[in-house]
Amino acid sequence: MNLKSLLTIFFLFLATTLAVAQKDTLQVKTTSDTIVEPKKDYKEYNPLAPAKAAFFSAVLPGLGQAYNGKYWKIPIAYAGLGIGIYFYLDNDKQYDRYRNAYKRRLAGFEDDEFIVDGVTRVTTDGLIRAQKTLQRNKEVSLLVTAGIYILNIIDANVDAHLQQFNVREDLSFKPAVNFDEFSGKTRYGLSLNFNF
Repeated sequence: MNLKSLLTIFFLFLATTLAVAQKDTLQVKTTSDTIVEPKKDYKEYNPLAPAKAAFFSAVLPGLGQAYNGKYWKIPIAYAGLGIGIYFYLDNDKQYDRYRNAYKRRLAGFEDDEFIVDGVTRVTTDGLIRAQKTLQRNKEVSLLVTAGIYILNIIDANVDAHLQQFNVREDLSFKPAVNFDEFSGKTRYGLSLNFNF
């Protein structure tokens, strides 16, 4: 063989080893034997969650809100209960003051806190009216406190129900405006749409 053909063969072998091809962009899809279930974007329905939240709030106010994850409602519940209890205790203390002064006046003493330097600042009838007013205020404070306690339980129950409410995008209920081309009038209504 001559040198020219030998160099040509050597050059061809060298060129084939140095040649770089482009990366193959065609991707082959492989089929799988398993079916992948799409991930659910909602929590499973728990029918006992509302009852559990209401029970927790009945045992300890605010515990049902913590169970639902609404931690910002806990101080509101305790503030409402605390204010009701504060006014009940304050009215009870004032009621006892007026009642004790009334009892002392009935016993014939003239030394209660509502008589200053021999001058009667509150009459006996005033003591009776003050007792009735303070008794009514005590009862109202007690009813308000009980109402806030019951609202705390109802809030935990309703919030647990609403957390499980499924808002689906394929079902919509919205106002609709239609223009009737024949009569030239605008018609208003509600539209219930369900997308498949």
